[in-house]
Amino acid sequence: MSAAGSAQGVGDAAQPGAGEVTATVIVSAPAARVFAAFVDWEKQSEWIPFTTVRVVEGDGGQGSLVEAVTALGPAVLRDELRVVRVNAPYEVRVVHCGKVLRGPGVMRCTPMSGERTQVVLHEWFHLPGGTAGRLAWPVLWPGSKLGFTGALKKFGRLVEQGRLP
Repeated sequence: MSAAGSAQGVGDAAQPGAGEVTATVIVSAPAARVFAAFVDWEKQSEWIPFTTVRVVEGDGGQGSLVEAVTALGPAVLRDELRVVRVNAPYEVRVVHCGKVLRGPGVMRCTPMSGERTQVVLHEWFHLPGGTAGRLAWPVLWPGSKLGFTGALKKFGRLVEQGRLP
């Protein structure tokens, strides 16, 4: 385990898991504005479907604990993530450290010409269920990829429209 993982109390969740998802979008806005919109944790509820996000510990910066609760009908998934590194306006690193969702994630903002920003969201989830989870991942991955990409596109639209941050 890395020193950062140990210091933040996230244990083995800081190590990459076998489930990997990446989503990318180009936003017509400066990197500083895009980054500020992304780390406005509660506002993520506006662009992540069926999800309510709130800071439960800290100020939203490094060391903070953020909770995202996704509810679809009777199914509820609680995601806890620890903010382990903030390098504004370029990168924020988190570790999903809940009971079901575990593993590191990173969001990067790369400034481009014309005040555009490339946003890359990359997550490495530990797959629950041992061998069954690893076998199910190729079936679940396309839906995860579509979900991440759709949410990130909505995020980009909201930033471009001035509705975020």
